[in-house]
Amino acid sequence: MPNLPDPVDLAVPAFVLLVAAEMVVARLKDRSRYCPRDTLTSLMLGFGSTIAGVLAGGMVFALATWVHQFRLFDINYAWYWFVLAFVLDDLAYYVFHRSAHRVRWFWASHVIHHSSQHYNLSTALRQTWTGFFSLGFIFRLPLFLIGFPPAMVFFVAGVNLVYQFWIHTEMIGRLPRWFEAVMNTPSHHRVHHATNARYLDKNYAGVFIVWDRMFGTFEPERDDERPRYGIVHNLPDFNVIRAAFHEWWGIAKDVWAAPGMKARLGYMFGPPGWSHDGSRDTSETIKARWRAREQAGEQWKRRTSSSSAPDPGAAPPRAA
Repeated sequence: MPNLPDPVDLAVPAFVLLVAAEMVVARLKDRSRYCPRDTLTSLMLGFGSTIAGVLAGGMVFALATWVHQFRLFDINYAWYWFVLAFVLDDLAYYVFHRSAHRVRWFWASHVIHHSSQHYNLSTALRQTWTGFFSLGFIFRLPLFLIGFPPAMVFFVAGVNLVYQFWIHTEMIGRLPRWFEAVMNTPSHHRVHHATNARYLDKNYAGVFIVWDRMFGTFEPERDDERPRYGIVHNLPDFNVIRAAFHEWWGIAKDVWAAPGMKARLGYMFGPPGWSHDGSRDTSETIKARWRAREQAGEQWKRRTSSSSAPDPGAAPPRAA
């Protein structure tokens, strides 16, 4: 087995330099892009995630090695297997990421990444502290069962994470159409981080936006609707502990007060915002209200234009 490096460790110096460079450009062009307290919170959450990853990494690798012994095929370390592993791992990431927005248990861990109301390279560093507890690693288990060596999978997963760093910026607009058609880009990922009803639960891709196009979750960024960042109910402060654990605390309170087992399971595994009495909003109810307003607006525009537009078959007006 080759001794594969951790791509994230290798990329850390570049992360630091790029964040610093973006901060300088933002200071010169638009200071609102960076908030010092928000950036500090992102850095602290990133540091905590690194510690959590070190503590849980050995257990995850041991589990992957155990699952790998039941593999269907023996796959070696030839370069083409790395390519295939990278593509399949990105598909596994898409499934995980979509689940992380649609299942509250996974969302409780993933919400950290969306908790900033700013969108810059430091936002990419907001990573979970509770990924092992939420069992997010289960989405990669099929790769080990197929036969991809754990070291190979963790290597390509690291490359995937490094790729995703640069798309967390407003400094880059749209890229060439052929690139936007295949790859995840800053434009596509700005949509994913937005709380606008039009953009909710869209663009889950890690590297290849083709998964969203294939599975019906793609939404392009619009020039007439700038993304608003954060979460539906934004945090009231920059408290790192609150950012890391607030949704877990919310789940605990809801499960404790739930009227029965069905409601308890709903509060854990239903979509974020689910409630047993329908008193809260999910992304679906938010989008349904937005669609209703859009349709009502379109109907009003059609009625107004049809009543005020000139009749092309009418006689020309007489001069005064």
